Amino acid sequence: MSLRNKVSLIGHTGKEVEIYTFENGNRKATVTLATNDFYINAAGEKVEETQWHNLVAFGKTVDIMEKYITKGKEIAVEGKLTYRSYDDKEGVKRMLTEIRIEELILLGSK
Repeated sequence: MSLRNKVSLIGHTGKEVEIYTFENGNRKATVTLATNDFYINAAGEKVEETQWHNLVAFGKTVDIMEKYITKGKEIAVEGKLTYRSYDDKEGVKRMLTEIRIEELILLGSK
């Protein structure tokens, strides 16, 4: 087991899974994941902070995501951080950080 570039998260999906099919027939799934953390501010109040993560999957994980994951579903993922860039509609270069899913566990009730 390598500890290099490993990410483990538990959270709720923020939208429906999007599936992309490439010309060669391979497929990719993307979805956002919200994780929540809590802290006490200077006034002694409990504050909830939500972080959003972009998830991407390939292979058999796409089939599982397509069949079982809907908006709001609680999941656990393990994967690695990846970075890519693209040009938006206005031609501006954008950077995107994603977590490439290597392991997926469905949590919560059906």
